[in-house]
Amino acid sequence: MQYKFFPHTQEEITEMLNCIGMKSLEDLYAEVPKSIRFGRNYNLPEAKSEIEIRQLFENLGQKNRQLTIFAGNGVYDHYTPSIVPNLVERSEFLTSYTPYQAEISQGTLHYIFEYQSMMAELTGMEISNASMYDGSTATAEAALMAAASAKKANTVLVSETVDKKILNVIKTYASFHGVSIELIVEKRGVTLREALNARLIEGGVAGVIVQQPNRFGIIEDYTGYADICHEQKALFIMNSNPADLALLKTPGEWGADIAVGEGQSLGIPMAFGGPYVGYMCCTEKMMRKMPGRIVGKTVDKNGQRVFVLTLQAREQHIRREKATSNICSNESLMALFVTIYMSVMGKQGLKDAAQASYDGAHYLCNELVKTGRFTLAYEQPFFNEFCVKFNGNVDALQNKFLENGILGGVKVAEDTIMFAVTEKRTKTEIDRLVELSNI
Repeated sequence: MQYKFFPHTQEEITEMLNCIGMKSLEDLYAEVPKSIRFGRNYNLPEAKSEIEIRQLFENLGQKNRQLTIFAGNGVYDHYTPSIVPNLVERSEFLTSYTPYQAEISQGTLHYIFEYQSMMAELTGMEISNASMYDGSTATAEAALMAAASAKKANTVLVSETVDKKILNVIKTYASFHGVSIELIVEKRGVTLREALNARLIEGGVAGVIVQQPNRFGIIEDYTGYADICHEQKALFIMNSNPADLALLKTPGEWGADIAVGEGQSLGIPMAFGGPYVGYMCCTEKMMRKMPGRIVGKTVDKNGQRVFVLTLQAREQHIRREKATSNICSNESLMALFVTIYMSVMGKQGLKDAAQASYDGAHYLCNELVKTGRFTLAYEQPFFNEFCVKFNGNVDALQNKFLENGILGGVKVAEDTIMFAVTEKRTKTEIDRLVELSNI
């Protein structure tokens, strides 16, 4: 069979098949059961003109509904200054590749260096790498870092207050690396410190992973957690929403060894689930265990400032058995996105956005409770996200929201909704959601 989308001639295909002892392209898939093969022609249209292509995507785009977002659960509808996409979409950024040749990649290396500097300051840590795939995989890599750093321990403890999506990725990574994952129970929405302490004393623990704010939106008090971890030779790992760190106590201040999380809240649009960017920061002591790469600053023979790839611990650069990880992408373009965002917003801008999110969430929570139809699920401090129990049909309520152009929270239990508020939500929008909730 000839495939019009393959750039090879029939003679070239035959030559390659002969080289591997096959008679046809179909022979390559002999081991794949016919029941799961795609047995019909692809629904690919004929060639179209530019104006036809533009119209096609215009029509597809019109199928999307633009909703007012009051949902979070790991992805948030934050404001993106218009300058950010305009700069990121410049061709020198949009098409640039991995900066292997430092002499001709100074621009890329420079912005990665700035990203590292900003993330280290935001998290209160000493070192940042040049970004990761996303927050979930960054957290899983941190678990592997802990296991690799321990001499006689291969168990990583994860609080039940960590997002279940993140937990599932951690478990997947761990299952292929011989790392055991155990959960530390929560009580009233926060990690049960007594349970953590008891398990640490049993021994064999390489690291402990917590989240701030946690999966219920609660701000947990991690005072002393780093100390009890370090007493038992375990690393303290904290997953945090970076936008919230403009106001909250940083992982560095909590004494964390590794800080990880999802950088989407730093101005990256929700965009139907990606692309996003994971961050990873750590203490200087942990630097050589960190996956990915680190950009450093030095001087050339003329004494001028230049940037280089200082540490590259992936298998493409060193022998596979010595690699800390096989992570192959650092999401550099999205790292540039959040770098420009943080530069434009500045320290005060980040604080103002975080404060507006906090204030809006607390206003919404108070107004919902006033209706008499909602009660706060956990009597704990929260940031811009909170869980409330609804004394009615949650599905019917959320359908009513949708009918009125609102994505009204995330259903986390049969009677519980988790609402999120960002600086984009106005008082009018919040009041409208409350009004619909009380009809």
